[in-house]
Amino acid sequence: MLDWMAWTWPTAVFFLIIAVLLITFTALAIKFPEVPRKGILRIETTRGDRLFITLLGSAFINLLWLAAGLGPQPYALILCLVYAAAVFRWV
Repeated sequence: MLDWMAWTWPTAVFFLIIAVLLITFTALAIKFPEVPRKGILRIETTRGDRLFITLLGSAFINLLWLAAGLGPQPYALILCLVYAAAVFRWV
């Protein structure tokens, strides 16, 4: 049924984590209504905006990591987690 794509465990886990994040942030938005805040970008952002900025930035970090051949990909994940913490703290 899913033969059209080469599903591997890392691919499945990646999409599962994205789905869990979206469900979690939706539940948080319903239970605890969001108040936009201004960070270092000087634009109003909500939790969902910061999640989107984090996911987009993490994609670029991973692509640049692969293009530059900087080493094993799990190290890029560590960099992405640091980036995510910075975005949710200061943006």
